[in-house]
Amino acid sequence: MGYIQPGKKDNSGKRLRDSAASQKGVVLIRLNRFIANSGVCSRREADSLIRGGHITINGKVVTDMGVKVSVHDIIKYKGKRLSSEKKVYILLNKPAGYVTTVRDPHAENTVLDLIRGCCPERVYPVGRLDKATTGVLLLTNDGELAGKLTHPSHKRKKIYHVFLDRPVIKNDLLRLAHGIELDGEIISADAVSYADPDDRTQLGIELHSGQNRVVRRLFESMGYKVRKLDRVYFAGLTKKNLPRGKWRFLSEKEISMLKRGFS
Repeated sequence: MGYIQPGKKDNSGKRLRDSAASQKGVVLIRLNRFIANSGVCSRREADSLIRGGHITINGKVVTDMGVKVSVHDIIKYKGKRLSSEKKVYILLNKPAGYVTTVRDPHAENTVLDLIRGCCPERVYPVGRLDKATTGVLLLTNDGELAGKLTHPSHKRKKIYHVFLDRPVIKNDLLRLAHGIELDGEIISADAVSYADPDDRTQLGIELHSGQNRVVRRLFESMGYKVRKLDRVYFAGLTKKNLPRGKWRFLSEKEISMLKRGFS
């Protein structure tokens, strides 16, 4: 497919038209809007990328600010193809009893039930919280960002409030800090402390590991049973002012914070 370059004419003096424009039902949008919808940056920043020659359409560098494109065009930035779908970022304070898998024939409730109808785009949970675990959960259709946020190499901070069946002795705090072997991997807490000085059954623990049910398994390996587990922090996001079971869209500032260091 071609794309529109406003004002440009062919040999017969007629304005050039994009081949997609002649096809019924094909929608054309300005290039800066397409780039902004892809989640790369704002429209104003997209204009700078276009002017600087950083955007290609169907293999050609384009600097014309008025260019319009369709979903059939191949738009790339830094060699990566951009998607026209608007990127959506949702923060949910997950309640207990909901699973984070998108498709589970045995699950009565999934986290997608809690945000149903919030947007036309299909979003997915970033990482996993088991059915009984509550707290901060990010949902998005930005697959590239989701992959980076969950990859252990990027070491995005996760903090959990853990409620246990009995007081935790100091020696076990040290064991968590030094590392415990799970599935052949040594998992150590980046930080761990009592959450309430008067109640040693409650701990705050910071981890970067992406292993499944890692917090519960760490304590189970030391003979404790987790009564309640709440994720209070994930990659800079908290559940402050967000009641259990409720959701909200992330602000532009929060989205920029999540992407920082990945460009």
